[in-house]
Parts: sequence; structure tokens; C-alpha cells
Amino acid sequence: MYFYGTFEHSIDERGRLAIPARYRSAFVGGGVLRESPEGCLEVYTQDTFDEEVQRRLAADDGNRHLNGRRIRRSFLPGAFAAELDKQGRVLVPQQLRTAGDLEGRVLVVGCGDYLELWRPERWEQEQERLAAEEAAGDAAEVAS
Repeated sequence: MYFYGTFEHSIDERGRLAIPARYRSAFVGGGVLRESPEGCLEVYTQDTFDEEVQRRLAADDGNRHLNGRRIRRSFLPGAFAAELDKQGRVLVPQQLRTAGDLEGRVLVVGCGDYLELWRPERWEQEQERLAAEEAAGDAAEVAS
């Protein structure tokens, strides 16, 4: 399944967040939540998480002993298993809610093979950064 679009949901006081209805079937077998370096959370299906781990390890330059361990240390320790409840919600662990500054309104953003969870203000800042980078790239292209 390819995830796209932006959805607004609320995270409740227990840390439960609804997965958009159109995508719930993809998470029937469970999912994985992890912190992203950009200040949001990533939500993978179990299958896409397994594929991402394999992709990252395959990108290792052949020095599995050092680089493979670093890849594992940077990607796997902050990952948490997630199961859908009967209402189609996942429990976001407190550690991840704190890392993503998630409370109240949350934007669920489709990013192809995974979803991202954003605090709306952070998402707006990210969109501004992306627009500035795109404008700078367009200006550089015109100058050359």
C-alpha cells in the first residue's frame, strides 16, 4: 500500500492515536513506531519496517562489523511495536510522544511506504523549510 495525503487526528490522554481509516488494513499485522531525526514520528507496517531495516543494512559499505552496528544502533533502539486496537488506534509510547511533542492535534502525513506523525506547528515549519530549499534550488538552477 502506498500512503499519501494529510489527515488531522487527536491523540488522547492515554496516548492513543487513530490511524486513518483508509490505511488501517495495512496495519492489521502490526506496525512499528520510531522517532525521526526531523522531529516527527515514523509509522511503518511491520513488513515495510523489516524492508527498511534490510535496505539500510544492505547500504552498508561492506564493513558490517562497524557500519552495520552503527546502523543498527541508530535505527533500531528507538523503535516500538504497535498494534491496532478495535477502534483502529495505536498506542504511542510516552517516550515517543515527548520526542515528537505530540499532544492534542496531530497530523498524520503519508510518505509513500510509511506515515509520519507531526505536531501541526512543526509540520508548518518543515513545510517552510522545504519551500525555502526549493526556492534556493530554483534560484541556483537559473543562475547556472
